[in-house]
Amino acid sequence: MLKFLYRIYQLFIAAPILLVLTLFTAICTIIGCTLFNAEWWSYYPGRVWSWLFVRILLLPVHIEGSELMDKQQSYVIIPNHQGAFDIFLIYGFLHRHFKWMMKEELRQIPLVGKACESAGFIFVDQHGGPKKMKAMHDRARAILQGGVSLVIFPEGARTWDGRMRRFKRGAFQLADELQLPLLPVTINGSFEVLPRSRGFNFVNWHPLSLTIHPAIPPQGQGTEAERDVMQKAYDIIESALHVVPSPPKEGTYNPED
Repeated sequence: MLKFLYRIYQLFIAAPILLVLTLFTAICTIIGCTLFNAEWWSYYPGRVWSWLFVRILLLPVHIEGSELMDKQQSYVIIPNHQGAFDIFLIYGFLHRHFKWMMKEELRQIPLVGKACESAGFIFVDQHGGPKKMKAMHDRARAILQGGVSLVIFPEGARTWDGRMRRFKRGAFQLADELQLPLLPVTINGSFEVLPRSRGFNFVNWHPLSLTIHPAIPPQGQGTEAERDVMQKAYDIIESALHVVPSPPKEGTYNPED
């Protein structure tokens, strides 16, 4: 009965409010970044939108480890990718000024893609070749200053079963090149709220949590150091995951990425 009432609430109350809120946030971001202080407008409207998105859907949130973040330090933030609600959880509750690194295809989402572009988020063309990768790294280098961080999902895509996928090298290559600390973050609950296999559907009521771990400082440069850090980050994030660990047979990183 409660599940039925929750779905009725989503359909007739939450969904219309969230649709209007999303359109309003996108328009505010585009106009604000174009005419006013781009740094402020690129972050705070999205943060408020994400916070309200979770609260309007009545989802409880628990945050652990916020005190471990240095407000003056820029990080390459690496969360696991459980589901669509990872975005709302990180944006609305991490309380860090950051930019997203996101797939090029997301630029095509009407209005939202334009808002992300206006906000200065980094779009990654996975088939763009060395020149585009260099331009992406140069853009990241310019962003990662003065406490502004960058969020990258090292798995590259959402999990199908709640367990962590193999990590791709991009985030670790970037942190290695710029000699910046990595900030591991474990997300729990997002998979239960809306698993990837269900697409866009009714959400399930389930608690959400963010566990922020101590940062991993730069540990030398080169492929070996990069792989060691990748393994360490994988183990740290997985250690707080509520799903029973099941390490991929081919290792925790993708040597082709």
